[in-house]
Parts: sequence; C-alpha cells; structure tokens
Amino acid sequence: MKAVISSTGLWTPEDSISNEELVEAFNAYVDKWNSDNADAIATGERDPLAHSSAEFVEKASGIKSRYVLSKAPILDPDIMAPRIPARANDEPSVLAEMAVHAAQDALSNASRTAADIDAVIVACSNLQRGYPAVAVEVQDLLGIEGFGFDMNVACSSATFGLEAARGLIYGGQAKSVLVLNPEICTAHLNFKDRDSHFIFGDVATAILVEREDVAPTEHWEIIGAKLVTKFSNNIRNNFGFLNHTAPEDDGFHGDRGRKGLTDKLFVQNGRSVFKEVVPMVAKLISAEAETLGLDPNSLKRMWLHQANLNMNVLIAKKVLGKDVEIEQAPVVLDEYANTSSAGSIIAFHKHSDDFADGDTGLICSFGAGYSAGAVFVRKVG
Repeated sequence: MKAVISSTGLWTPEDSISNEELVEAFNAYVDKWNSDNADAIATGERDPLAHSSAEFVEKASGIKSRYVLSKAPILDPDIMAPRIPARANDEPSVLAEMAVHAAQDALSNASRTAADIDAVIVACSNLQRGYPAVAVEVQDLLGIEGFGFDMNVACSSATFGLEAARGLIYGGQAKSVLVLNPEICTAHLNFKDRDSHFIFGDVATAILVEREDVAPTEHWEIIGAKLVTKFSNNIRNNFGFLNHTAPEDDGFHGDRGRKGLTDKLFVQNGRSVFKEVVPMVAKLISAEAETLGLDPNSLKRMWLHQANLNMNVLIAKKVLGKDVEIEQAPVVLDEYANTSSAGSIIAFHKHSDDFADGDTGLICSFGAGYSAGAVFVRKVG
C-alpha cells in the first residue's frame, strides 16, 4: 500500500523584519562597537567592523525580509538577539505550540481531526530540549492516540521526516502520520556577524502523510525518494548539553571573535558550501530521476530548499541543462528568508495549487551534514 501526501500546513509569525530594518540595527551596533574599541583599532590590535547594506543582503542571498518570533530585541543594538521567555513545565513549549498551529492547518486542509492520526514526527534543525520529545508533547496537545518522536537532520529534516513517515506506513505502524517542522532559526543566529546576520527566519510547516486507501481523492503520490549524507564541518552549530561541562568555553561570554561566542551558534563557510553542495544536490536529483525513469524536464516544478537564490538557480540549471523560469523553481526566501527544513515545504504549500492530475514535481532539501533529500511527487485527482 502506497504512502501519499494528503495535505500540508503553514504557520507564520506575525512580525517581519525587512532588510532595511535589520541593516539599520546592525550598522548601529557596528558604530558603537568601533567607538568602544577605537584605541585597539588605532593600534592595530583589532580590525574595525564593516557596515552592511540592504542591497548587499539581497544580492548575496535573494532575501528581502524574514518573519520572527521576537522582533524588538533583534533590532536593539544592545541586544541583537531574540528574547523568548522561558515557560513553566505545565505550559506548552514554544516549539510545540508552533508545531500545533501548522498541524491544525494541515488537518483542516485534508478535512481530518486528531482522531485520524496515528503518529507525530517533529523534524527540525533545533530542538529546544532533549526530552520529553516535543513530538510527544504535540501529540498530547492535539489529543492524538499512538506515538511520536523527534528527529534532526538540519535543513533536510522535513524530507527525511517525510521518508520516515512513509516507512512507518509501509511497515504497518501507522496509516496517518503528521510530520511537523517548527523552526526558530533566529535563536541560533549571530546577529552581530555581517556575513550571516540576515540569513534566517522563523516558521512552522506540517506534512500529512497517509496510506493511499485512506487519503483524500486529491493527494500527492510519492513516486520515489532518495536521501544522502556526507560529513562536513562547513555548516556547524556546537550548542548542546555538553557545553555545561565546559563553562570556560560556554559560548555566551567574552569578546566578539572569541571562538566560544560564535562556535555555539550557526557558523558556515559559505563559499565552500556553495561549491560543494550544488553539484552534490544536482547529482542526487539527476540520478534518482534516472532511476525512476523520469525526464527531469518533465517536472512541472521543483520546490527547492530556500537557502540562497543563487544556489537554487544553479542547481536547477544543472539538473535541467538550461536556464529555468522562476515558475519552475519558485522562491519564498525573499519573504521568509532561510527557514531551514521548512523552506521547501513552504514553497510546495504555496506553489502547487495549479497542478493537474498526473503532473509531477520535486521536493528537495539540502544543508548541514551535508545532508540532502529528494522526493518526487505526482498529483492525483
């Protein structure tokens, strides 16, 4: 019995930050830092920090704005980080609350209730705690019987979670599985770093994966999928429970530039990532399309990971052997920025209504690990 995608869901925070707002705050921080360190800069002990610009951000990434959970503190030059108050253990966690919103949207779009669901997978880049699993909390909040678990494959978490759900259905463990991708990416971002302060936004997405015989008449057949990982340090985040055992390098004290300060947040070697990930993903897509007997040019749309516009353009060109119209590889990162695992699902959610019965497309994610997932789908009904 096949596993299919019955629906998707999306939850977006109310607040958005434009490039202009973000850059104004960043440049104010730079001016203050340079002033505070004027003597050290004059003697050559330290290099001055450079301003950013909205034009630089858009040219480098294609990003124009991003949605965030905590706007004001990010734009405060004295803070430059989100501030999300801790909640009591008997209150819903922030990540679970976001996931529930996206789940409810997906359930509504498929005319489903919690009683129809057997399992919950929370698949995202950053889990706010080790245990109990956020997925089990979501299961409880929604009133779902069955089981749940968390998983993390960085930016590829949604496609890997989708494949995990498909496996649960093939194995007879469940007939309906919710895959949820709540991403608070701004919480692991160093907003004081010119090269990366603009990259991420916050959001939550949901994918309802079901056994074909219980799915709605209109659904998405999963033709085939391929997952791949290859170790690389070029995208890394060292924050974790072992930081507590090394307080001398806890990552949140000391001067800017000290390894500990940035090492526990998102760091990347962007040029190496671009150079290495683009051919890796293009090869993955092309090879799996050949295995499935699909001509890549028959794909009506590719919903690619929303990390960088230039990466997506080059991947699409390598796969199809030609320049690609924006309609074939739609972009949402201009509005949402990079939302890690949720990006390709947002693109799929927002840009798939025009598919007719038999049209095919590709959901593809890639990121830290390195990891990549390619899921080929066909519209039914």
